[in-house]
Amino acid sequence: MIFSPRIWQELHIGGISWRTWRGVLIRMVLLALLLIWLRPAPPRAVLGPPQTVTTTQPLLCIHTRLTDEVDEWKIQRSLQMVRELGADTIVEFFPWAYAEPEEGAFDWEHFDRIIRHAENQGLHVIARLGYVPAWARPEPDPNSPAALDGGRGQDTTLNYLEDDRFPDFARYVAAFAARYAGTVDHLIIWNEPNLTFEWGYRQVSPAGYVELLRQSYLAAKEANPEVIVLAAPMAPTLEPEDSPWGMNDLLFIQRMYEAGAADYFDAMAVHTYGFTFPPEAEPGPDILNFRRIELIRAIMVENGDADKPIFVTETGWNDHPRWTKAVRPAQRIRYTIDSYEWTEQHMPYVEKLCQWALRYPAPTHSYPDNFTFLTPDFRPRPIYRFLQAYAHGEELPLP
Repeated sequence: MIFSPRIWQELHIGGISWRTWRGVLIRMVLLALLLIWLRPAPPRAVLGPPQTVTTTQPLLCIHTRLTDEVDEWKIQRSLQMVRELGADTIVEFFPWAYAEPEEGAFDWEHFDRIIRHAENQGLHVIARLGYVPAWARPEPDPNSPAALDGGRGQDTTLNYLEDDRFPDFARYVAAFAARYAGTVDHLIIWNEPNLTFEWGYRQVSPAGYVELLRQSYLAAKEANPEVIVLAAPMAPTLEPEDSPWGMNDLLFIQRMYEAGAADYFDAMAVHTYGFTFPPEAEPGPDILNFRRIELIRAIMVENGDADKPIFVTETGWNDHPRWTKAVRPAQRIRYTIDSYEWTEQHMPYVEKLCQWALRYPAPTHSYPDNFTFLTPDFRPRPIYRFLQAYAHGEELPLP
């Protein structure tokens, strides 16, 4: 049936004429537009005067998670609270996939924003580089569902990087090093390559990682001769050499040295967690605890690298009430502060001890939330207040 304008005008819906419905709809649209117009603007992120960090604990550093933070004011507030904590250094992830979404076309806007605000707050940045854009990953198997759904990279993860693409990653490292020379002078090449997940769900390869490190190191030094290149931190794990999930971190590091890694990094990045142990608990090859740092240091010394420092880029304790590797909140506070005391007294080769993590953009609703120092809406957890007092030399009795 074809309706004429006259019929539409007289049409009744639920006993109400179309003319009346039309008036109601127009009013609703106008009301919605008015509410949008009246909605408060998000807080502005205007740069203020340059800040400096006041602290009595130069080891203090924290891992931020600003990579996926959309609102600039949240980036600014996060970094303000790092400064107020008394940490003068952050570790932040700068994914290659974000910087070069299309081959040869760099987009630095988000990275610039983070670094601009960090510099304004008086913070040093240790940049972790990784994550592979789709164009640098293989074409999917033509017979796979992924091939029908989107093209390159669909059969692989963001950590999948084939050997013939190492030069492309090195080119990104060089571009980053050159752009931020004098502002960001510490670069971590990749993350936890001793885990299958972090190596693109392929069998891990110390020699393969060393080749990626070599190419990245040479490219970075050419772009910025003053840059400090950190070898990737290993995941603390006891997996044997033939495990499908990864490789023992101590064994992986030794295999790196055997593959010639010593010439291609200036410092060693380390991940170490306390789990249920206090920071002074004895280390051992079959134990995962805070002092595993010492076992990594012993491997470095045995391989002639005693002069290179260690940057602990992830550490900490978790106080989730139902995670088997967690401690009580009061223990977390004491262990965290004690770890700085222990490091100062016994580990002079450690330059930074970086807590995981300041905050997440959104809650995970699981145990990772209890690694954080701030809630997503910037409410400080008790550990933030205690570590802040410690960093400023204030007397605050430990719980």
